[in-house]
Amino acid sequence: MEMIAEASQVARHETERANAAAAASAAGSNGRTPKGGEFLTFRLGAEEYGIDILRVQEIRSYEHPTRIANAPAFIKGVVNLRGVIVPIIDLRLKLGCDSAEYNTFTVVVVLNVRGRVVGAVVDSVSDVLELSRDEIKPAPEMNSSIDASYITGIGAVKNHQGEKGAERMLILMDIEGLMSSADMGLIGN
Repeated sequence: MEMIAEASQVARHETERANAAAAASAAGSNGRTPKGGEFLTFRLGAEEYGIDILRVQEIRSYEHPTRIANAPAFIKGVVNLRGVIVPIIDLRLKLGCDSAEYNTFTVVVVLNVRGRVVGAVVDSVSDVLELSRDEIKPAPEMNSSIDASYITGIGAVKNHQGEKGAERMLILMDIEGLMSSADMGLIGN
């Protein structure tokens, strides 16, 4: 009898947990709002972006890659990273930033995406931030002429520089989706 009572209690608990998960999933308007976690933040032009820290393998200073013939302008070429040939993507060019200057702050964020190593050129790396789910707002709805499919949410980050109540916006990006998109031609689906 005791085992039957325990089994029904476990079943009730599992049902409640499944219902809570379904409600949480329905709460994200487009289903792409990331749950909280740690994000590597970096700058592309005047904007600040964030990607899941678990996708980052390392951060390296920028070195000129070997160019690949007939590659799109945003694919800068390849580098040899400890015996692994790594394609280098300039996110500034890919995402249409006004300019892409190479200076001492320019870095390559080496990513591990679907088992493939890829480098992403950014203007500078800022920080690693932990954001709770409450600090992340859903990505805005855009018309069909703007491809915002790689924006998973907007993080509201409080400034701690004496400005009372000031926040800065952090554009959270689905770097795996971007790097494995068909126009990149890097990673098969």
